[in-house]
Amino acid sequence: MDTLISWGYVGMFIAAFAAGSVLPGNSEVVMSALLAVGSDKWLLLLFATLGNVLGGMTCYYLGYLGNREWVIKYMKVKPEKLAKVEKFLDGKGAWLAFLVIVPFIGDVIIVVFGLMRSNFLIVSISMTIGKLLKYVVWMYASLGVIHLFN
Repeated sequence: MDTLISWGYVGMFIAAFAAGSVLPGNSEVVMSALLAVGSDKWLLLLFATLGNVLGGMTCYYLGYLGNREWVIKYMKVKPEKLAKVEKFLDGKGAWLAFLVIVPFIGDVIIVVFGLMRSNFLIVSISMTIGKLLKYVVWMYASLGVIHLFN
């Protein structure tokens, strides 16, 4: 984590990419730390959102490959949970990719959109809006806490 913070905006991108993909990552901590040391909030927002969306696209393509066994094995998703998310999303449209920000099931939602061959453009736009809003809220919350201690 210290290495990512020391890399600044590139570290923010890497942390956000990992957090958006199936890799472990905590981009919010990196963002807060970089805000605390005076990094530009708008550049952080750009790098965080871009990295997180591109990481999320890896989940979409994992699903798009269509191999349910990989999803179950590598993402450690129980078949029942996968079926439940699929049933929830069926017929509701790719705009629900906004829900990718929901903890614990966000990655599964995007994988299921890939499995369902949902419209890539709509999934991308919706996911970007959700991830951007998540980071905006986190950024302002972090800045509020930072200002309490300055």
